[in-house]
Amino acid sequence: MRKSIFNTLLMVFCATQIFAQNPLLTKGDAVNMALQNNFGIQVAKNQVEIAENNKGILNSGYLPTLSNTTNANYSRDDSVIEFPGVFNEDGSPRADVDIYKAEAQRYNSTLTADYIIFDGLGRFYNYKRLKEQYQLSELQARETIENTIIQLFSVYFEVARLTENQNVLQEALNISAQRFKRAEYSFEYGQNTKLDILNAQVDITNDSINLLNTRQQLINTKRDLNVVLNQDLNLVFEVDTLVGFIPKLNLTEFVDQALINNVAVLQTERNLAINDYDIKVNKAGYLPTVGLNGSYGWNLNQSAASAFFPGTNNTTWNFGLGARLTWNIFDGGGTNVRVRNSKIAYKNQELLQQQVELEVNRDIQNALGIYENRLNIFNIQEQNVFTNQNNFERSKEQFQLGRITSIEFRQAQINLLNAQTNKNLAKYDAKLAELQLLQLTGQLLNVEF
Repeated sequence: MRKSIFNTLLMVFCATQIFAQNPLLTKGDAVNMALQNNFGIQVAKNQVEIAENNKGILNSGYLPTLSNTTNANYSRDDSVIEFPGVFNEDGSPRADVDIYKAEAQRYNSTLTADYIIFDGLGRFYNYKRLKEQYQLSELQARETIENTIIQLFSVYFEVARLTENQNVLQEALNISAQRFKRAEYSFEYGQNTKLDILNAQVDITNDSINLLNTRQQLINTKRDLNVVLNQDLNLVFEVDTLVGFIPKLNLTEFVDQALINNVAVLQTERNLAINDYDIKVNKAGYLPTVGLNGSYGWNLNQSAASAFFPGTNNTTWNFGLGARLTWNIFDGGGTNVRVRNSKIAYKNQELLQQQVELEVNRDIQNALGIYENRLNIFNIQEQNVFTNQNNFERSKEQFQLGRITSIEFRQAQINLLNAQTNKNLAKYDAKLAELQLLQLTGQLLNVEF
């Protein structure tokens, strides 16, 4: 039994030492990898590229259209022409005329150009609308990036927390192993009972199980992080467990400028501009359209010979210019309906903008309160660790002198273990709350990680 326990301890300790030799994945490296590899961010970037193509001159309607139409026709006739009742000068019946392979060919090609000079300014406002749509796509991509970074750090900090917990549990296991050896020696010299050895064995078992469970959670969470980073699921690494907080003065400045930088508010502004251009585009239906067109054509007609006429070849070139004015004076009221609906949509967007601003203000105030509360809890937990560390050191001295029991010593050890793990949780909860506050203030992409 004793040999089996120590073999388990040795195996756990060696695995921890090997694990500690893995390369370090810093916060900055993780962010850069996510920006390059994350699937959601790649899709968002592609959407921005589509919007950029749409806002280009090739999709503006300002360029003329040029088209070509070419036709080729071929026909062949085999015919017999009879002349009943017709006689030659010598009185003999006129012979039939047999026409074999009478071929006719027709070819034509026309190049047509068309250009709209004026369309009621609909093209002009639609072009501006597409530019606003591009800016909106950029904001949507930014929102995706911000959400991905929050997701990234929620997993990254969980890896860091479990890493520190693993170290704490490893130290607890080492202490329990030392107590087990001490209990054995004391039993051999008749200084305690077998019960102390059994208690130490139970504590070693519990500490080993806790360490193994934490290690498995850590492995699983690292796979989660690899999914966010879009890399090999079984890639192993260490993470940075150091955490720094932004000074309160900077956070206050960020909060004061939140409505200027918040991505949700900026999106409502772009949507409002798009709705405004929709009204102007629909109003273009009230005005006429003026356009120019031109054509250049070539025709070749090769006719077959007949009984009375020889075959002919006719070649024609033609060139034409034209202008047109189209004015849909009354379209059954369709333009009126579209203009009215677009104005209503604009009013709805104004209401949505006010709602988003109100909700963002609420979210920022809540996030600021949560962050300050978690930061206070972290500071309290740090002091709690210091207190429990002192209590554990004194309990250890008293235990070695035989003044307290192993149960009392174990309780001091558990108290320290809980204080350390609670501090780890509070630290990363506070940092994640800070990042969520930075996201709401629009500063998440402007700080160093």
